[in-house]
Amino acid sequence: MQLQLPEPGADAQLASHTLQQLVAGEIAAAGGWISFERYMDLALYAPQVGYYSGGSAKLGKEGDFTTAPEISPLYGATLAHLAAEVIATSADVDNVLLEFGAGTGKLARDILAELQLREALPRKYFILEISAQLRAQQQETLAAFASVVEWLDALPESFSGVVVGNEVLDAMPVRLAVKAAEGWLERGVACDAQGRLRFEDRAVAGLPVAQIPDADELPQGYLTELAPVAIGFMHTLGRMLARGPGGLAILPDYGFSAAEYYLQDRDQGTLMCHYRHHAHPDPFYWPGLQDITAHVDFTAMAVAAVEEGVEVLAYTSQGAFLLNAGIGELLLRTSPEDSLRYLPLANGMQKLISPAEMGELFKVLAIGKNVEWPARMLRHDRTHRL
Repeated sequence: MQLQLPEPGADAQLASHTLQQLVAGEIAAAGGWISFERYMDLALYAPQVGYYSGGSAKLGKEGDFTTAPEISPLYGATLAHLAAEVIATSADVDNVLLEFGAGTGKLARDILAELQLREALPRKYFILEISAQLRAQQQETLAAFASVVEWLDALPESFSGVVVGNEVLDAMPVRLAVKAAEGWLERGVACDAQGRLRFEDRAVAGLPVAQIPDADELPQGYLTELAPVAIGFMHTLGRMLARGPGGLAILPDYGFSAAEYYLQDRDQGTLMCHYRHHAHPDPFYWPGLQDITAHVDFTAMAVAAVEEGVEVLAYTSQGAFLLNAGIGELLLRTSPEDSLRYLPLANGMQKLISPAEMGELFKVLAIGKNVEWPARMLRHDRTHRL
């Protein structure tokens, strides 16, 4: 496939070639084939040259994609509003926040600014960030809150407070499974005679197709993703919350319940790449310079957390979640007559909640233990669909 996308600069091309050589070396050392999960892990996280560990801009108009916090400060303010309420009403939930993968730091800044406005700054705002470049950017963005922000290198064993993981699950490496005449094969990565990366299917023992409902009924040629890394993360997150006296995790992301994810019509999976605000399906296009993601199987995520002793508090669309949490009321703190301030906020809110924009494609899974979950947050709840 010939993609008509902006050409990267010379330094970026050199970094990508370095990564491709690293991948080719791993393929050779492994006997000519590696899993797509391993390739995705290298493409995103290889030191210095992976997408998230390199130095290129990721978010906003100068990057490759835009997330909800980049669209409107109301997003972070709404999460802060809900977090403050849960902390105030739940005796077992500590006044501490923890964010995974904080991007530019804008979401943290918006949350902390709102909590400061409410005179409810947390005792600590922890950030777990694996990208040194993004961590440096976060430290600059959050300089005004240096007294409460602390960066972590690993998850704590137990935690009490509110956890936020905005678009974290979709960036975790996935395995690819394809239905063949002889059963399920794993689609991995090999090199062709010219050294170019290509897909290759192999029979692999222990491919976790149990994640797929009615796997035997799907047609030959059906391609989909499996998410053992994200499932493992949810087990770890669930254990962390279960070991504490009380806590909540809010996980917004794009995805579906298992029944919707593995529809027969969705026979080429959900894998997607993002480069300079262009979405395309080729994961071998300039490795290390583009994001690679897959939609989230929220059923598998919820099951993993529940198995560790926490409960599902809510599963709903992002639009319903934000409206229930009070984004409309927060917008109205700005007078509509002040059009220079009000209109950008109103337009941003529309993008976040509209079914035609992010409101329906994005879902929110909330899990927790010993949490006073506001009754209004159960309006339009879809937990029964998981």
